[in-house]
Amino acid sequence: MITTEKYERPSDDVLRQRLTAEQWAVTQNAATERPFTNEYDHEFRPGIYVDITTGEPLFVSTDKFDSGCGWPAFSKPISKDVVTEHSDFSHGMVRTEVRSRTGNAHLGHVFDDGPKDKGGMRYCINSASLRFIPENRMQTEGYGKYLQLLHPFKDIYLAGGCFWGTEHYFKQIEGVTETEVGYANGNIDNPTYKQVCTDLTGFAETVHVRYNPDVVSLEFLLELYFKAIDPVSVNLQGHDKGSQYRTGIYYTDASDLNIINKVYAEQQAKYEQPFAVEKLPLRNFYTAEEYHQDYLEKNPTGYCHLPQSLFEFARQARPKVKLSKQ
Repeated sequence: MITTEKYERPSDDVLRQRLTAEQWAVTQNAATERPFTNEYDHEFRPGIYVDITTGEPLFVSTDKFDSGCGWPAFSKPISKDVVTEHSDFSHGMVRTEVRSRTGNAHLGHVFDDGPKDKGGMRYCINSASLRFIPENRMQTEGYGKYLQLLHPFKDIYLAGGCFWGTEHYFKQIEGVTETEVGYANGNIDNPTYKQVCTDLTGFAETVHVRYNPDVVSLEFLLELYFKAIDPVSVNLQGHDKGSQYRTGIYYTDASDLNIINKVYAEQQAKYEQPFAVEKLPLRNFYTAEEYHQDYLEKNPTGYCHLPQSLFEFARQARPKVKLSKQ
């Protein structure tokens, strides 16, 4: 996220009044605070970390990790645009210094020994350069738009026959935050519903499901998906026939494939016939026309290939094991 607010560095006189002696030494003279005893080394509540000199957001709690180095460690800043990097040859070492772009405050250093699954970088930052704003105060302190960064969402694209009913089904599931119907993995640009219905475009009617992984897992979503489809039927779900009504799981995150394969294998073991459900990376997705979006909310008595009982089932469905937040 690129900061859009106007942040300015106060004058030295103002900063001297606002900052403690240690904050001044660290931010203005590139000093280093003591490890392990500083304010935010062991701070892991949800929230954001802003530049102590300007108030500009620099880091988010979801990117913070315990590196054991004695200072707050982050895998990345909120945006590359809010920091600058400089060669530092002090103390007989070669390091990369990190400064805030607007305030030009010394923050710390960045190293390439961070967690590989988070990009491999470690931004080792002085607590004295930061002010932490917990989640419950972000709105009142003017940082409300950054709340979305504290609860990152994930996406999966699911084809299950007519997308009217499939979307309505997934909308009932706790933890699903957003749905959108459209056309996936076809061979033309910007298809219309009329074109897709010719059965010549290669597109599948698909629901883009955005979910909160702290509330519902991909594994659980896929288990519910298989309850809403006939996985051995080829290009046919309910009374809807054609390749656009085929079933498919389309992913954008390659790390999801292990879970997809696991659930797929568990479900396939219940059938003698081979599954017709595709498992593919998402090549393309085009949003369907507006009248298709939330169709069954707009038309409660409209056509649906899924039984009403399935929607109530989805509303009541809960994973057997409660997810723990990371």
